[in-house]
Amino acid sequence: MGQSETLIGDHAFLSDCQTAALTTPEGTISWLCVPRFDGPAFLAGILDSERGGEWTMQVRGARPRARSYAEDSLVLETLWQGRGVEVLVRDLLAIGRPEHGEGLWREGVLLRLVECRSGSASVRSRLRARPDFGREQRSWEHVDGGLKEASGPLLSGAPSPRLAETGDPEFHVELSEGESAVFALDYLRGERRIGLEEGEALLGQTLEAWQAWSSRTDYRGVGADHVRRSATVLRGLLHEESGALIAAPTASLPEWPQGPRNWDYRYVWHRDAALVVLAFLRLGHAEEAGSYLRFLLRMCGRPITWVPPVQAVDEKPPPEEETLDHLAGHGGARPVRIGNAAYAQHQLDVYGHILDAALCYEQATGDLGPEELSQLDSVVESARGLWHRPDEGLWEVRSDPRHWTNSKLYAWVCLDRAVQLAETTGREQEVPLRAWREEARLIRDHILRHGYDPASGSFVQSFGATNVDGSLLQVPLLGFLPGDDPRVLRTLERVDTELGQDGWLVHRYDPKETDDGIGTPEGAFLLCSFDLVSALVLAGRSEEAARRFERLCGSSGELGLLAEEMAPDGTQLGNFPQAFTHLALIEAAVNLDGAGDREALHAWARDRGARQAGAGVRHSGGQNTERTGRGRDDG
Repeated sequence: MGQSETLIGDHAFLSDCQTAALTTPEGTISWLCVPRFDGPAFLAGILDSERGGEWTMQVRGARPRARSYAEDSLVLETLWQGRGVEVLVRDLLAIGRPEHGEGLWREGVLLRLVECRSGSASVRSRLRARPDFGREQRSWEHVDGGLKEASGPLLSGAPSPRLAETGDPEFHVELSEGESAVFALDYLRGERRIGLEEGEALLGQTLEAWQAWSSRTDYRGVGADHVRRSATVLRGLLHEESGALIAAPTASLPEWPQGPRNWDYRYVWHRDAALVVLAFLRLGHAEEAGSYLRFLLRMCGRPITWVPPVQAVDEKPPPEEETLDHLAGHGGARPVRIGNAAYAQHQLDVYGHILDAALCYEQATGDLGPEELSQLDSVVESARGLWHRPDEGLWEVRSDPRHWTNSKLYAWVCLDRAVQLAETTGREQEVPLRAWREEARLIRDHILRHGYDPASGSFVQSFGATNVDGSLLQVPLLGFLPGDDPRVLRTLERVDTELGQDGWLVHRYDPKETDDGIGTPEGAFLLCSFDLVSALVLAGRSEEAARRFERLCGSSGELGLLAEEMAPDGTQLGNFPQAFTHLALIEAAVNLDGAGDREALHAWARDRGARQAGAGVRHSGGQNTERTGRGRDDG
């Protein structure tokens, strides 16, 4: 099968929490950006097998028969079998743990370990590097113990690589039963030569590090296996140095076959903020939750008048958007884009995501200090000045801004959570609490007057519109109205009828009715599909929710990975794996497990805060206090 024919969802995901790689079922590494997630691609065969580059693997007389991750890790194991031969290939981006403290630290090495388990095996592996998305000519030179490419990476192993007639490096080794080989790419420093003993040591170290992290994942409820896999995927998307969570490790994977909706998602979208913090907290990873929240707060410099919706992991704006006309695109989908133009947009929902995340973190941990709380006050004041304006919204439309109901909903969330945060931290006299309460009431009334259509009995996509939108599923999940409110129930009914597909998928909107500036088809949105599961639980329809959840999780393939979108036949579409899809899966699982009338992740944070307050263990900025959090079930 050629690279252009490999379905997006058939790839495996490797990560060292600084960069990522994708591999095909045939053992070809088709994506690697260096030295970090959003760096130039050294291998981009997933976008063009000829011009993009790839690292192939062949075992003569054998084929890959099974793939799986080694325990709760991102070490991929591929079993090759043929007549009288069996070979296990392990692919990984090596990591380790620091001597003191927590964390997963990269070694800067992509490893391929080959073990002959029976018979004799003839193994050939060729690295067709095409630096900088194929814009640079590859150039290798011999160095002691390996081959060095002009852009920096060093290829080594046991046996050592050699240059083929094509000018590309390759390994060729004959193995008998019990023998092994290692192929290694030092993508970071370009100086490390890896032999078999060190390669096997790095494998053991990497497995130990992943298992130590995964052992802290505390969830045994509904969909536990899928939740644990999602947690590991999210950790792989969390940039270790900055604490930022990228949306996906890929660029320009199409949201519809051969369509133009091809975007670069290797950056940090603040719309994921609350779910990131809540998911990591609920699963027992408070350090990751705090690390991400503090990255988020660093992006909200004080005083502020506007918060950009997206950042790079180094806390700078993402590069300007550009097209790569020399690449054919995945399955012929063009244009191929890198960089992202969303940075300059006004997305009002960002402010609510920030305050929701901060409140949940404070309720669960009590760890926000005075300076951080003051910084959040500035975010609230910014939202007060901006919420009347139209914006590009959650979906980043490339047509005219408008008054999106979801955007106003999150403006209400911002003020509502600000009030709760002030009460939780005992700062009622330090902030304009009365003004914040009044602003929250005004926004709420505005939504109920303009974002709700009495004729249909449901909320609508934007003020003055009559069509619905998948983002309206957030109305009960954010506590704006109870899940069984007639207005919510009618909204769920319309979303399922008008945007649903085959009883388990949900589209985010109708592109034609929405006028998103593109207007072409796209797949069903998996975030919205899982959000409907959560909303149905809150509406008291847990059996239907469970059926949908099982169908969605059953489409995640043998490795449990999910993209942004999906076709009705289960074909995955869009960038892969997608953080907010896995976050929404976790949220849906926790809601199903609780089967209550409150959004379970938010309820968990509130209840945890109340329990700690009752025990007198809450603290903020290093000062122990006894204070209570306040739940809001009905908004």
